[in-house]
Amino acid sequence: MPSILTTSANGVRTITLNRPERLNAIDPELADALPRALDEASRADDVRVIVITGAGRGFCSGLDISSPPRLPDSTRAERLDPLAWVGRWVTALVSCEKPVIAAVNGVAAGAGFGLALAADLRLIASNARLTAGFIRRALSPDTGVTYFLPRLVGVSRAAEILFTGRDIDSAEADRIGLAAAVMPDESFAEQVGAYATRLAAGPPVAFALTKRLLASSLDVTLGAQLERELAYIKSCFASPDASEALRAFSEKRTPTFSGE
Repeated sequence: MPSILTTSANGVRTITLNRPERLNAIDPELADALPRALDEASRADDVRVIVITGAGRGFCSGLDISSPPRLPDSTRAERLDPLAWVGRWVTALVSCEKPVIAAVNGVAAGAGFGLALAADLRLIASNARLTAGFIRRALSPDTGVTYFLPRLVGVSRAAEILFTGRDIDSAEADRIGLAAAVMPDESFAEQVGAYATRLAAGPPVAFALTKRLLASSLDVTLGAQLERELAYIKSCFASPDASEALRAFSEKRTPTFSGE
C-alpha cells in the first residue's frame, strides 16, 4: 500500500499517513512522501485547507525503529544537509501558506507529536494521547518539538512534559492550549471534515498573510510587526475578496471568496 493517501473535497486536501499496522510509524518511504504531498497541496490553487491524519487507530507513533529513516551519511549532499527528513517535515508545514490541521485520531508520539505541534491547528479525538517520549529512549527531541512546545504551553510546562516523557490525554491537551478542539471518537472524521470545510470557505489571501504574521510574531520587534501588519492589511483591502466581504455584509449574506 502507498504510505500516503490523499483526497480532496470542498477545498480541503486530506493527507492520510497510511501505515495503520504500525500506528503510522515513520519509515523511509513515509518520511520522503509526506513533504512531497504537502508541497503538492501547497501549490494547488483549488486546495484551501490541508488536513493531516492517520489511518486506523493512530495518528503517528513516531520513528519505526524496525526500519528507521537513515540519517544523512551516504553522500556528501546528505552529510551536509542540516535538516534531514525531520527538518523537511517541519519546514514543509511552516512554509505552507494555507491553514494546516493535524487531526489527531490516536497516538501522536515522538516525531508524530512534533508533526502535530507544527500544524496550525490540532483537532484531537477524545481518546487520543500525545507524548514526546524521546526521553524514554534516552534521546533528545527533534521535529521542532523544542521550538513549538514552549511557544504553545510555556517553557516550564514544556520542560516538565519533555523531561518526564509522560502522556498527555485529550482533556489536558485542551486545558493547556494544545487542542483547538476535542471531538468524540465515534464522529471524529465527520466533525474534522465539517470543521475543515467551514475553514476552507474563508479568504485564501487573508489566510496566507495571517499565517505569515503568526510565523514572525515571536521573532520581531513590536514596531516591525506593526509595519508588517499594515502592509498586509493594505494588500487585503485591495483584493477582490475584501470587496466581496463588504458587499456580503451590506447585503446580509454569506460571502463567497474567490481567492484572487
